Order: sequence, then structure tokens, then C-alpha cells
Amino acid sequence: MFDYHIHSRVSFDGHDTGLSLAQAAQEAGLREICFTDHRDYDPCAQVQTMLFDPRAYSREYDSLEIPGLKIRRGMEFGMTPENRDQFREDLKLRSFDFVLGSVHFVEGQDVYFAPYWQGKTPFQAERRYLEETLRCVTAHGDFDVLAHLNFLSKAPASPHPRPMPYDEHAEIVDAILETLVKKGKGLEMNTSGMDRGVGFLPEREFFVRFRQLGGEIVTVGSDAHRTGRVGQYSAYVCEILSDIFGYVCTFENRQPIFHKI
Repeated sequence: MFDYHIHSRVSFDGHDTGLSLAQAAQEAGLREICFTDHRDYDPCAQVQTMLFDPRAYSREYDSLEIPGLKIRRGMEFGMTPENRDQFREDLKLRSFDFVLGSVHFVEGQDVYFAPYWQGKTPFQAERRYLEETLRCVTAHGDFDVLAHLNFLSKAPASPHPRPMPYDEHAEIVDAILETLVKKGKGLEMNTSGMDRGVGFLPEREFFVRFRQLGGEIVTVGSDAHRTGRVGQYSAYVCEILSDIFGYVCTFENRQPIFHKI
């Protein structure tokens, strides 16, 4: 099985070494993993603190090997509608096998924290986030897969946590998925919402719709920041995606590899 969304201590919010995370992956029976550390730009911050150091990244991973486990090197880039040029510059830092594009900020507010949610119903918070996501996937073309389409669903600041319902946002979700299809980009099923009671990010019905619209590339990611979550629900998600697509994807040198499950 696979886990293509892992953060080590190289990320600003990571905790464990690359070695310990890789060992945890091997113990969990995974075949392949990818480290996807953060390059996240706070639109309102004068000093950026959520950017991995390329030298620390290379020290952590370049010589890392675990027998029987394939280890890929990736990045998670925090997209805003305005930072397309920055994305291209960051891709020059080193070679990557895989690049996740994610959305964490809306109009300068981190959706993980309370200020974003103030004065909004859950529907309004979700809709505004999806509108920003559509702007980002329209503006950007340098990512491989869109991470956790409904990332804000797991935000601890949400006053009424819930899985994002596809049917309430079908039109704009379809616009996002159609943009991914048109650009040849993939969609991640992220497992980090399960322990917070909001399901997979996003849920199965989003992937059924992605397939109906012509989507082909799908990946599995735990979004683990500690060893205990590496590969969590990976086997289950692979079964879900295999039922819909017949395969799950990994990447090498930014090219998808399709694995029949």
C-alpha cells in the first residue's frame, strides 16, 4: 500500500525524523511513501515561517533507504491565486518526484483557526473555501495532485464540524474537478479527517464524480506529522479507489504510475 502525504521534522509542524517515519511505514506494511514537506506562504506575514529549508530537506532524505520500502521525495505547496511565480521558483530548489498543491489560506486567513470561521455558517465557510480553491487550481499548473479538497472540514476551530456534503456544493465542486481533469491533474483521498469525525478528505462521492468527469490520477495520503499516523487507513482507501478507478497512483520524476489493486 502507499502513503503519499507525509511530513517529517523538516516541515514547520512536523515532529519525527524521516528515518523514524520510514520505519513506521515499513512496520505498517507499506510498499511506497513520499515525503511532502511544506512550502506554505502566509499572505499577510512579513516573515515566512512555514517553508522547509532545502538543505535540511536534503540532509533528511537524500541518503535515506529502508529495505523493501520505496521512498520518494515530494513537496506540498500552499497555493494562493497570486503565488504562481513563487511556485515555479520553489520547484527549482531541487528535484522532486511528486508535488501536492494545497489551499490553506482564504483572503489572508488560515482556515484552520477561529478568525476565518467567525460570522460564517458551515455552508458559507465551505463555499468560500471552495471558491478560493477553484481560483487556485485555475491559476496554477505546476502541481501534480490537489491535496485534501475539503481541508477546512478538519479545522479544530470549526464550530460545527461535519463532512463536506457534495450535494450542497455540487456546481462549484464540479468546476474544480473539471479544471483538474482539463489540466491532467489528480485528486488525493486524504485520511486525516477520520480521527476528527469528518471522514475522508474528500469522501467517496467526490471521487465517483471525478471519475465521471474524466479524472484519472488518484493518490492516497495520511497527512501524517507523527509516526503513529503513517499509512493510517491506506489499505481501506486503496480498496475504495480501486473500486472506482481500478488502480491507485504513485509518482516518479513527476510522472504518475498506475498500480492495479
